[in-house]
Amino acid sequence: MNIKILGAFAAVALLAACANNTGASNGSGATAATSGPAPGSEEDLVANVGDRVFYAFNKSTLSGEARSTLDRQAAWLAKYPQVNVLVAGNCDDRGTEEYNLALGKRRANAARDYLVAKGVAASRIQTISYGKDKPTAMGDNEQAWAQNRNAITSVR
Repeated sequence: MNIKILGAFAAVALLAACANNTGASNGSGATAATSGPAPGSEEDLVANVGDRVFYAFNKSTLSGEARSTLDRQAAWLAKYPQVNVLVAGNCDDRGTEEYNLALGKRRANAARDYLVAKGVAASRIQTISYGKDKPTAMGDNEQAWAQNRNAITSVR
């Protein structure tokens, strides 16, 4: 009879141990969260801040919406001072290669200059112009062209 009681206690203890081992613990009894992008990563920038600003046709001036996105980028960069970025200026596929490279450069520089004015060290920001060579949207219509007139910030 003592063996039966001892066996019953062992079974209960085993079940209790299994029930308490249902997830990773962070030491406080709560299960640790393992989802979401790593802080300070490219994925974090894209998901939580926004990585691109858009421009009007043949323009390199920043709209209110673009400034809002760049304000969030500047705050994010202040939070992660070890992160350096590349700002790539892009254009739609209309116009000559030379014109689009120059326009893409003006767009990238406009975004960089805004970030610097918001306190980001210029040494943390590199720029490049891809002109019309790296479209983000395929097509020959206003919707695709509008998506391709941008400056994209990426973590280096």
